[in-house]
Amino acid sequence: MVLSRRSTLITFCLLVAVTFSVATANDTRSYRVEVSGTGRPILLIPGLASSGDTWATTVAHLRSRFTCHVFTLAGFAGTSPIDGPLFTTVQKDLAGYIREHRLEHPIVIGHSLGGMLAMALAADHPDLVGPLVVVDGLPFLAGPNMQVKNAEEARPVIAKMEAYMSKMTQEQWDTYAKSGVSTRYMVTSPSDADTLTKWSAATDRQTLIRALTEAYTVDLREDVAKITSPVLALGTWRGWHDQLAANKIDVPKAAFAQSFAEQFAKVPHLHFALHDTARHFIMWDDPAWFFGQIDAFLTDPIAATRDRGFSGK
Repeated sequence: MVLSRRSTLITFCLLVAVTFSVATANDTRSYRVEVSGTGRPILLIPGLASSGDTWATTVAHLRSRFTCHVFTLAGFAGTSPIDGPLFTTVQKDLAGYIREHRLEHPIVIGHSLGGMLAMALAADHPDLVGPLVVVDGLPFLAGPNMQVKNAEEARPVIAKMEAYMSKMTQEQWDTYAKSGVSTRYMVTSPSDADTLTKWSAATDRQTLIRALTEAYTVDLREDVAKITSPVLALGTWRGWHDQLAANKIDVPKAAFAQSFAEQFAKVPHLHFALHDTARHFIMWDDPAWFFGQIDAFLTDPIAATRDRGFSGK
């Protein structure tokens, strides 16, 4: 994927999403969680600057067969922030949550940043988790979006991004968050776009900046080799295509598929599917396709990953 660095710095500021309940002012945990349904446990992890309501239709689809644990990350979409790093804290706390509640190899579904968290959790604790579903997330986010080969090359770009966002006045920040500029290519429906804008505006500024810079420094391309669980990776093309087309840049769908293939190359047991028209929030844009992919995978994850999904291989 070829993106201008300036568009990456600005447009990608509010990329990832998911979650449900509201934290209290004195809550120091890195998440809030709501549990519903019955059956094998599923953890649903949010992405950047969004509410767990992202998963509302997904939970409705799954709750008769699975117990759904829907997380809200601290500082996102009106929840209370925590001090210190978010990514590593959430990763550690998720492992603790699984142990505390004695969840037997739960399925983990993560959207974007949540997908990165799911992969990091499974790589560090392969004994704790079951099948993974990574929804439009990558092991190394900075690679295609900043056109860098490794985290070291990304650091100067990340520093500029962090400085740019940090120097914005609160009025500039609020105006930007409420404008919808950063989220307009992530969904198709205008009402869904309005929802993302509201979540972005309600997200704690320092949490968002910190989480975004953390996400861009994470490189899991080698670590994913330690994941023993079957992995379903779902990707999108249309949102990025339209965003780049607005800047008169044309990136073929095959290039996006190739980018995913390279990023997930070392995942031992993988099946990948790329949606032609849905945008970043696949579960909203095409729920029938999304649920069909998840249902088929969860029916027999091992069989599903016999076909990696790239050019029939």
